[in-house]
Amino acid sequence: MLHPLRTTLPLPKELNNPFSYTPDVLCLEAARQVQEYLQTKTEWHEELQQGKMFGVLVVARDKEQGARGKEQGARSEDIGFLAAYSGQIGGRSDWDYFVPAVFDYLLPDGHFKQEEARIDAINAELKQRLESPERQKLLHQLHQTQEEGAKAVETKRNIMVAAKMLRQQRRKEVHISQAEREEMTRESQFLKAELHRTKVHYAEATSRLQNQLREYNLRINELKTERRQRSDALQEWLFRQFCMLNSRGERRDLIDIFAQTAFKRPPAGAGECCEPKLLQYAYAHHLRPVSMAMFWWGCSPKDEVRHNLCFYPACRGKCKPILQWMLDDHPDFFTYHEPTDPNLIPEVIYEDDDIIVINKPAGMLSVPGIGAPYSVYSYFRHHRPEAEQPIMVHRLDMATSGIMVLTKKKAAHYVLQQQFTEHTIVKRYIAILDGILKGQPQKATISLPLMPDIYDRPRQKVDYENGKEAITEYEILSVENGKTRIRLYPKTGRTHQLRVHCAHHDGLNCPILGDPLYGKNSLPLEGEVGGGFLHLHAEYLEITHPTTGERLHFEIPAPF
Repeated sequence: MLHPLRTTLPLPKELNNPFSYTPDVLCLEAARQVQEYLQTKTEWHEELQQGKMFGVLVVARDKEQGARGKEQGARSEDIGFLAAYSGQIGGRSDWDYFVPAVFDYLLPDGHFKQEEARIDAINAELKQRLESPERQKLLHQLHQTQEEGAKAVETKRNIMVAAKMLRQQRRKEVHISQAEREEMTRESQFLKAELHRTKVHYAEATSRLQNQLREYNLRINELKTERRQRSDALQEWLFRQFCMLNSRGERRDLIDIFAQTAFKRPPAGAGECCEPKLLQYAYAHHLRPVSMAMFWWGCSPKDEVRHNLCFYPACRGKCKPILQWMLDDHPDFFTYHEPTDPNLIPEVIYEDDDIIVINKPAGMLSVPGIGAPYSVYSYFRHHRPEAEQPIMVHRLDMATSGIMVLTKKKAAHYVLQQQFTEHTIVKRYIAILDGILKGQPQKATISLPLMPDIYDRPRQKVDYENGKEAITEYEILSVENGKTRIRLYPKTGRTHQLRVHCAHHDGLNCPILGDPLYGKNSLPLEGEVGGGFLHLHAEYLEITHPTTGERLHFEIPAPF
């Protein structure tokens, strides 16, 4: 599984952070070799074209494996790389060239496959019972009886109401005999009794059919309960088999690892991503991890943004808890240190008794995150302690620079929030796209509904069924050096809206330059300079002052 690296470059001083990295030259070379290998696997091409994540881990031999290593340290001849793919290819997780799964549950005679076959048999019986002609006939009769009953009751009720109105009019007449009054009373009683008899008749008919269905459903419910119990037990068993190694050789299964997380339980597919596979094999074979990188091969999924041959960080939902255990000797990957960079101090461009307007630097959070307390919010809570809560009206992504407005009084906050809700605030962004738009009009509107990817926050995905409406207008400004300069006018304020609308194939299909989540962090050509940072800037904001009613305009040119 250990492949030689065709390089004499020195090793990095420490392992790169899998959640925030730029692939080093060793990983780039390893990735190239993997891609060359994949090109030879013609039998996989159709499957891989649907999209698959691959990973490489550059490793060094344990220095205790030879005196040469002790004396000289790990040189180019002492290193190699491991390769992995997420999930399975062709229903297998044990192909040559790639590290195996942490636990291969796909063995034909193994417990997982045997139990899976039992669950499949339950599903087959369930399907047969649910779709049986006798049960379908009873369901049809029940539905028909309920509909007929509802109509019959409604008809009787309408007759009763109409008769009551006539009786009320008749009683208002001067000349009406006692016999007529008694007849009207009998009519009222008869119609009420008719309504009651109709209700009872259809209730009894419905009950008879429901009782007959209950006999069919009894076995169906038993099967559903057994299926759920078996599935839960199998999932529990499976997660217990994924015993993850850390740098000290200690083991911990996925159930224990995820017990302290917000999920409480491992999500489906946990432990099957590239990073855990690579580290598990390295630790088990006494190989020291040097650097790692993951790249996407094939088409982008329908709901996510993944670009062919582009590098991506580890997912936070499935991988972060696992890697936090496996990379226990790298605690800095999972803790936050308040930056000392003076460039991360927001610039105040306007301030009065009600509002503060700032130029937020790229790299600064709008509000505190988990393990990351430094933010626009925390900065101004410290430097403007007199400001009334809440002070945040809207947010910018951490990587986005530009204009934000904060409030110092509750009344001002309420008024500005209303302006955002009613879309009377004008926002304009400037961005540089990593490519040239093809077939897109000069001006148009993008409408792609968005929702969070709960297993890979803060990434967002397009979901036409469950996503929230997200609308962006755009205007192409210029094209230069293979890049497109563009203006963006968000009409809604969803998380990562502009970034996803630019990158997604149903949007502009051209990500913002330097976007680490949705961009093309692909293998650079020799001598090519990458984007380096997210080229997205909130350059213009127009609001109505919450107290004076004056229309205020703020504009800060993009730093790119």
